[in-house]
Amino acid sequence: MRPAVVALGGGHGLSASLSALRLMTDRITAIVTVADDGGSSGRLREELDVLPPGDLRMALSALTDDSDWGRTWRDLLQHRFTSDGPLDRHSVGNLLIVALWEILGDAVEGLDLVGRLLGARGRVLPMASVPLRIEADVRRPGGAIDVVVGQSEVARTVDVIEQIRLDPPAPPACPEAVEAVRAADWVVLGPGSWYTSVLPHLLVPELRRALLETTARIVVILNLTPEEGETAGMRPGDHLDVLRAHAPELPLHAVVADPASVDDVSSLAVRCGELGAQLLVRQVSRGDQRAVHDPLRLAAALRDVVEGYLGDVGTRASG
Repeated sequence: MRPAVVALGGGHGLSASLSALRLMTDRITAIVTVADDGGSSGRLREELDVLPPGDLRMALSALTDDSDWGRTWRDLLQHRFTSDGPLDRHSVGNLLIVALWEILGDAVEGLDLVGRLLGARGRVLPMASVPLRIEADVRRPGGAIDVVVGQSEVARTVDVIEQIRLDPPAPPACPEAVEAVRAADWVVLGPGSWYTSVLPHLLVPELRRALLETTARIVVILNLTPEEGETAGMRPGDHLDVLRAHAPELPLHAVVADPASVDDVSSLAVRCGELGAQLLVRQVSRGDQRAVHDPLRLAAALRDVVEGYLGDVGTRASG
């Protein structure tokens, strides 16, 4: 039987992991952050008091069936209007999802219906039942600590982020998301915006508890390059340190890294070992675009992790 995999994240990072996972299993649940406050999602969230739909839409698109039907609906879902009026930059998929929420009165039912329309290989769920805001304590150049509010602002900050939190501070988790984590064989964290897409899942109490208590093995996919803004200058090991700082009791079992993104494999392997995880170093980027994950290569790496490729070896490297 193919493994049941839960992928946590948002935006382009989650889309990258889902595009790979759909090549190895159809038992996928994407659990998506719901803190976006910019662009089309932010406008719909503000005007209609709904969950921001953009990252949910992108996850559905990444899981779409690779057929003429699926590709057509995926392209429609991703289409954005261009106008001088209020529809400018709104995504058709965002409007469709929010319309279904209004008609059905249930966010999960609406997402499931869009998934059936797309022939999605898996399920997409919000991490929380209410829209969230991210706040970050950042250290300014002079040493002073300041508070940055909102996902879009936190993502753009160039100052060192000391800690993040959610508003509300203890939001209700999506029950189906908690159930999926508890029933999973594997949980995938990353790649993606570390502070605004990956870590927020660990700040939802019921979801955090499920991640600590699940029998699933947890694998971290490290980013290919530091992002401008929130993780500028961070090395691969720094991402693991931040993860540990926000969830010191979270068990980690495997870490996947691209060799071009690691300047000291031995040090990273030691850091992974200290966290109880094994390191797999494998090219998972596209040859022509170092900062873009290749779905086939990433799927092969994840398949090796899932099928026990690492065995008792702390580090495996391959071109």
